[in-house]
Amino acid sequence: MLCISMKAGDYFTVGGSTVIQFNRLQGDRVHLVVNAPREVPVLRGEVLERSGGQRPACVFDAPRQIVKQLPWNGEKKRALLEIGQTLDRMGDSPEVRTLREKLACIFPAP
Repeated sequence: MLCISMKAGDYFTVGGSTVIQFNRLQGDRVHLVVNAPREVPVLRGEVLERSGGQRPACVFDAPRQIVKQLPWNGEKKRALLEIGQTLDRMGDSPEVRTLREKLACIFPAP
């Protein structure tokens, strides 16, 4: 089995007449563009299996990615509060605004 690593815009061909291009990665979803002749059936696996087709033997279940999250506790809450207070004392420079935006991404307000 061939395993291909790709960047957005990369593509590969199958049989000379089918082109598969990596469009983008969004979260845990990959967006592919498939250009194949009309006479070549292109079916998603779930559609094939739902309509009674057999799952190809070469298809494997992809491992689930485990996202480790930092446990939230009072110590982290106090640290975030102290960072905010320090930023308040630093004024309103573009750097401080950038730091506040980044902190809001990491620790969004409830």
